[in-house]
Amino acid sequence: MVYISLDELLPTSRAYGKGHDSIFGLVGGMLVMSLSLLLMR
Repeated sequence: MVYISLDELLPTSRAYGKGHDSIFGLVGGMLVMSLSLLLMR
């Protein structure tokens, strides 16, 4: 899933987005997923 988001979704979102919004969204999504995995232990 990380490969797909970095290889295909990130370049596409940068083409249509403004600035670094797509990178912030990617990092924010990874943080949410890691926190949910830690809380579900």
